Amino acid sequence: MTIEATDPQLAAYPALSAYLAQQSQQSQQAGQFEEAPPTYPTHPAHPAPPVQPAQPIHPVQPAAPDPHPVPAQPRPERSGPTREVFAERAPQTAAETGAATGAGTDAGTGAVRVPALRIRPRVMRRGIVAGAGAVSLLWGSQAEPSARLDALFACAAHLSGLLAGYGILVMLLLMARVPAVEHGVGADRLARWHSLGGRYVLGLVGAHGVLALCGYAAYTGTDVLRATAQLLDYGGIVAAAFGTLALGAAGVSSVRVARARISQETWRAVHFLTYLGAALAFAHQLVGPDVSGSPLTVWAWAMLHATVAVLIVWYRGVVPVRQALRHGLRVVEVRDESPDVVSVVMRGTGLDALRAEPGQFLRWRFVQRRLWHTSLPFSLSAPVRDDTVRITVKALGVHSRRMRRLRPGTRVLATGPFGAMTAHRRTRRKVLLLAGGVGITPMRVLFEALPAAPGDLTLLYRASNAAQLVLRDELEAIAVARGAALHYLLGPSDAAFDPLAPQALRDLVPDLAEHDVYLCGPGPMAAAATASLVKAGVPQQHIHSEQFSF
Repeated sequence: MTIEATDPQLAAYPALSAYLAQQSQQSQQAGQFEEAPPTYPTHPAHPAPPVQPAQPIHPVQPAAPDPHPVPAQPRPERSGPTREVFAERAPQTAAETGAATGAGTDAGTGAVRVPALRIRPRVMRRGIVAGAGAVSLLWGSQAEPSARLDALFACAAHLSGLLAGYGILVMLLLMARVPAVEHGVGADRLARWHSLGGRYVLGLVGAHGVLALCGYAAYTGTDVLRATAQLLDYGGIVAAAFGTLALGAAGVSSVRVARARISQETWRAVHFLTYLGAALAFAHQLVGPDVSGSPLTVWAWAMLHATVAVLIVWYRGVVPVRQALRHGLRVVEVRDESPDVVSVVMRGTGLDALRAEPGQFLRWRFVQRRLWHTSLPFSLSAPVRDDTVRITVKALGVHSRRMRRLRPGTRVLATGPFGAMTAHRRTRRKVLLLAGGVGITPMRVLFEALPAAPGDLTLLYRASNAAQLVLRDELEAIAVARGAALHYLLGPSDAAFDPLAPQALRDLVPDLAEHDVYLCGPGPMAAAATASLVKAGVPQQHIHSEQFSF
């Protein structure tokens, strides 16, 4: 079977389909996309027999000899900081391709599964800006030009207040865990937008309060202190003041210095005050002149808030409970992978319905003492198979260290999947996977499931020493079975030789600039690798990464 540019499994990815269309004739001549049944590496709950590269896994009819054979060029075994495993194998079947990308059919029913809706970051940004413009137009349509000082303060207070209310809605929407937004924009980018936008919102809220106070003082001809006392006689103003304090407390708790001094549970509890602040701000705006001046404006503003509220309740409340009741996940095994890394294997019911794509993560809540109150984001370290999932965790914090003591039978609540570092981002035929430390977990799944011809897929695994390599046997089995290149980049980060330097990367991957790059690792390593990749000629738009330190 040959994968053409019009293959229905690839039709959902316009950029990759366009590229394949340009290369289809060359691909057919080179015979690079001949498929064979897949071979899976060792699975934690269902081990497979060792791969024998010299023998076919399933009997196949021998192909006709090539009239112009090209002699194979053996790749030398590398010494020093790298090691390479290379063998030939055809890529995955179309069914596996669909499973990896979200397309395909549902097991047992045969129904066609439509790819999930994804909102791209550019579309999301334009929508947010357009909404801010609409709010500004609403203000402009009601503003009455005046040169009086109190009127100028009032106009500025109204604009800042409307934009602050709109900004609060946007911040809540970004964190509502809507799948179309999460899968299209990416959880890490959403968290950064939320953090940056929160500062603007707090600035607008503060500006609204100061400008309104100054306008009232100018209108009544009193000083600011007396004007403050008079305004606090109004119940609506008191409610708005409490809402401002709630939003301010959430913002202060998110400052880096404060976040480092408080626990995750305390931070989350304080952050829930944003809902109280949003509710009080909404009540305050409904009686303000800009919203209450027209029944249509009141209806539109109320519908916006109701829509965001429903999305939050549904995706942060109803969906997690429904998934927990439906899948019944429980811990099956906790296995040491290295001195500070463990794998947790879980089994449930109907896990295919999660539609978790390679490269995505879920938020896990383990119903066990000292862990039940915390939702932890961990990516899958093996594909969902036979209603079994696996995560691999490094002991970086208090909660991840406690996971080593999980007992078999512990109930697990999983929410998701989330993340956008999937096959949907791919635009090129050749792919480089670059992992650092425990960032190998999403790369290991992509290494197995990402569609690629022999020689088109490369994995670089950065670690301080060989003892820090996790899932090593599985990675080598996948490399042999898929005909992929695997390099271990070993050595301390402060060593004289930097394996992630631009020239070092070009030596390992000579046609590096022609690759899509998927990157996952600690923040400093990811930043350094991104800079090196750009210097080595990889365009920024072809570097796909996702950080989980949010």
